[in-house]
Amino acid sequence: MAKFVNVAKTSAIPPGEMKSFSIDGKRILVVNLAGTFFATQDVCTHDNGTLSDGEVIDGEIECPRHGGRFDPQTGAVRALPPMFPIKTFAVQVIGDDVQVNME
Repeated sequence: MAKFVNVAKTSAIPPGEMKSFSIDGKRILVVNLAGTFFATQDVCTHDNGTLSDGEVIDGEIECPRHGGRFDPQTGAVRALPPMFPIKTFAVQVIGDDVQVNME
């Protein structure tokens, strides 16, 4: 069963930006791409760098340590050096609340 948790108001994460949250002891990254929100783990699979210290470039999350990139919708690697995808979480927006499924 889904366990959606409120993490932010939509206005707190402008389009093209991302923000990190700690939920149930997990660091979650929420990304706003043109008004659609996505959530991923906030740790790079290459060397455990913090993705929220990076930026969104061309709709992809770029790790600040070695430039690896990930698709925030699927978690797929889009630019090396990471070899493994990042975990993604379902997101829903209810009114102006961004909610992440922690199941």
